[in-house]
Amino acid sequence: MSGSTERMPRLLALVPYLLARPGVRVDEAAHDFDVTPRQLRKDLELLWMCGLPGYGPGDLIDLSFEGDTIVVTHDAGMSRPLRLTGSEATALLVALRALADTPGVVDGDAVRRSIAKIEAAAGQAQPAGVVVGGGVREGKRAAKTREEVAAALQAGRALRMRYYTASKDQMTERTVDPMRLLIVQAVGYLEAWCRRVEDVRLFRLDRIDELTVLDEPAAPPAHARPTDLSDGVFSARPDQCEAELVLEPDARWVAEYYPCEELAELDGGRLRIRMRYADESWMVRLVLGLAGDAQVESPVTLADAVRRRAADAVARSRHLPSTYGR
Repeated sequence: MSGSTERMPRLLALVPYLLARPGVRVDEAAHDFDVTPRQLRKDLELLWMCGLPGYGPGDLIDLSFEGDTIVVTHDAGMSRPLRLTGSEATALLVALRALADTPGVVDGDAVRRSIAKIEAAAGQAQPAGVVVGGGVREGKRAAKTREEVAAALQAGRALRMRYYTASKDQMTERTVDPMRLLIVQAVGYLEAWCRRVEDVRLFRLDRIDELTVLDEPAAPPAHARPTDLSDGVFSARPDQCEAELVLEPDARWVAEYYPCEELAELDGGRLRIRMRYADESWMVRLVLGLAGDAQVESPVTLADAVRRRAADAVARSRHLPSTYGR
C-alpha cells in the first residue's frame, strides 16, 4: 500500500493512531498499516510538512523519535473534536446521501451509519449562511428520482422526463437514453443521450420534474461519449456573458443551485460570485427575483437593465387599484 490513493487515508489515520499509542515502535506501526518500516518513515517525514494554514512554527505536526519509537509532540489540532457549521453539515449530508443511493458504493451500510451520526450531531452545528428551503437539499422527490434513474440504468431502459433548464428558465419534454449517474460537488446528475437535441447531455436530478421509465431499451448511439468533466460540469461558451454579483446571506443558495465561481467571502456572510449567462432577460429576472438580496457589480449593461426593469415595474404598480384595507 504505497500508491497515492492508499497513502492519503494512511496519513490521515497515522496521527490519531500515534496519539493513542505514544512511544510505539516503528516496525509495529508499519505492521499495523501493512507497509514497510522504510515506507512508514517516508510517511512520517511528509507529516512534518503538514499542519494548519500559516505553516509556521506551532502550525505544523511535530514528531519525536527516540531510537525506534515515535511520539507526536504537536498534533496541529487533529485531536480536537470536529465541529461542523450548519452549511458544512448540510453539504456533507447531501454528498453522503447521494453516495448511499448510488449503485456501486463499496460499503453502503458504512455510509448510512455516517449519515446517522452526522444527523445526530447536526443539531449542535451553528448556522453559517444556511438557507432553509432556498438552496439545494436532498428531499423525498430527489431521492425518488435518483432511485428511478438508477433502476432504469440497471434495467437498460429509456426515460421520458419533464426537465427544467435553468439557463433558459423553461420546462421541456425529453426522451433520453441513460448512460451513467454522476455526483459532482455533491450534486447528482444523469448523463444521457438526449433524443431531442441528438447529443449527450447532463441533467441535474433535482431539476427533473416528472419521470417515466419506458418499456423500450436505452440505446445511446455508438458515437456517444461520456462528458469530459476535467474542467467542471459547465464550460464557457463564446455566446455567454459574465456577471459579478454580491449575494446577501439569504441568497447564497444561488452559488449552489447555478453554475458559478465563488470569488470572495465578504463581511456579514455575503458572497461575491462570477456567473455566466447567455440570456440577459433571464439574468435580469433572477436578480429581481432575489428581492434586493443580490447586487450587480458588473457588467454595467446588466445593472442598467435590472434598474430599468425595476423602474418599469414600479411605474406599472402605480396604476393598479389599491386593495389595502379590504
